[in-house]
Amino acid sequence: MIASDRQGLHSQVLLLNRFYMAMQIISGRQAFILLCRESAEVIDVEQQQFYTYAFDFWQELSLLRLEENLITNWIQSSRQKIEVPKVIRLTNYDKIPKTTMRFSRKNLYLRDNRQCQYCGKHLNFCQLSLDHVKPRSKGGDTSWENIVCSCSQCNTRKGCRTPQEARMRLLSKPTRPHPFESIKMDEEHENVEAWQPFLRPRKIV
Repeated sequence: MIASDRQGLHSQVLLLNRFYMAMQIISGRQAFILLCRESAEVIDVEQQQFYTYAFDFWQELSLLRLEENLITNWIQSSRQKIEVPKVIRLTNYDKIPKTTMRFSRKNLYLRDNRQCQYCGKHLNFCQLSLDHVKPRSKGGDTSWENIVCSCSQCNTRKGCRTPQEARMRLLSKPTRPHPFESIKMDEEHENVEAWQPFLRPRKIV
């Protein structure tokens, strides 16, 4: 039976396939189920070096880290506290993950770093306005490549014109993001440093 402190139970763990490609984000509890079944191994990132551990070795390492007060997220087994890993890898799963992010208002907000793409103002989600770079009246479509976040003032100023016609410059060209772009944009995420090596960088054109 596994117990947990609340933080460890709800910790987020990056799940990789056999080829070290990011698949999805799972909970600490789900990660331990996979480790206990020997369906996955721990990937530990230290000073830009990767180390892999089977579950039994990870338990031993957890004991050492516990003595040094290095564990913040943990799950309690019947014998000891075990550190919740930040990354695990499925040892026999080789399917290629989805390479697209769902087109949505929330994901546009994350892609554009919570900023108006004209004036750079940071926005709350409720303040978000979406702008067609090439207006629909001029044949513009609703897609990753033609929609940007904007504040209401810039959206009103631009109106049914292109940025060139309105003499307004975009901060970056809108592109289709990687599925895990939201993680890369969230610099305050507790695991962002450990996850970055497995996530593709954003391409700004």
